[in-house]
Amino acid sequence: MISRRVGGWFLRVLPYGVMVLVAAIDYVGGPGHAFLPILSLGPAFASLTGGVWRMVVVGAVAVTLAGLLAAYNGLLGTRTAYLSIVTIAGVVAAGIFAGKIRQDRARELADIRTVAEAAQRVLLRPVPTRVGSIHAAVRYISATARARIGGDLYEVVVTPRGVRLIVGDVQGKGLDAVETAAAVLGTFREAAYDERDLAGVATRLERTLSRRLNEEEFVTAVLAELQVADRILLLNCGHPAPLVLRADGCVELVEPSEPAPPLGISPLADIRPPLSEVPFAPEDQLLLYTDGVIEARDARGAFYPLVERAGLLRDDDPEKALDRLQADLLAHSASPFQDDAAMLLLRRRSDAPSPEGIPATSAPQGPG
Repeated sequence: MISRRVGGWFLRVLPYGVMVLVAAIDYVGGPGHAFLPILSLGPAFASLTGGVWRMVVVGAVAVTLAGLLAAYNGLLGTRTAYLSIVTIAGVVAAGIFAGKIRQDRARELADIRTVAEAAQRVLLRPVPTRVGSIHAAVRYISATARARIGGDLYEVVVTPRGVRLIVGDVQGKGLDAVETAAAVLGTFREAAYDERDLAGVATRLERTLSRRLNEEEFVTAVLAELQVADRILLLNCGHPAPLVLRADGCVELVEPSEPAPPLGISPLADIRPPLSEVPFAPEDQLLLYTDGVIEARDARGAFYPLVERAGLLRDDDPEKALDRLQADLLAHSASPFQDDAAMLLLRRRSDAPSPEGIPATSAPQGPG
């Protein structure tokens, strides 16, 4: 923050400093050394960040100094003086044009961000932060420079059959990936209420994707269900294995008993993903994430060691725990993210009732 303020201040005073320096050198050099054309550097530097009115002010100062120095050097009415003023005027005109384009693009970017944030509130809604004994937190890092959403998805739904959730990753990027993610989430939100088990939810998702995707497109996902307080049911469709952090410090990856293909190609393979049952004792934590987390590379090309960094999640507040993990992930990455990254953390507290029949409370904030 301080470096930005210093940099902004420097760019604001730079044009005036350059013109004062040129005028001082011309004055010290005497009438025999005219530096009038160099005054155009002031408007040139102002065009880097200046708006229309800033360019007009800097241009007026430059023309005034050019007139004063021309009089001091005895060049008034000469070709040199006229060329210097024309040069300054040309640079000012170019700066005004560039400033206008920059302002238009800034407004366009602001509009894009507004639309992206509105889409985010519809597509990636805030998850319930507390359902009985289960506390949840979510973070989302988009690889798209001008938006905060992409092909990764997550959702937590409280149903009469328990708490059901999904974390997934759409193959591909761009608007098509966002549209596919929206279709998956819309289907999941309905199927989570209607279907008796996770296999039925997965079948509904397959039907939706079979109407949207071609043979080379797919969606990896983990479906989870909390029916009772001491266990979690997991159904993994070609997604990175969830991470369980036990209260005693043990860390494990929940790999499915048999590999299953992602959603969208399962009908071709005719393989139903197996259901895993994972103990979930008080103070245990479950982290669901997308491959953008574990595929983030440092300067040497090493992937992010999620299992080794799992200790960062040890905090009574899941929000603070994910803040630390996200900060460490961003520090590890040597370059901007090449893929979206989503993380959903569940923690079972020992001082609250089980999740059945407990109304959920939602945080007002969206993904981080």
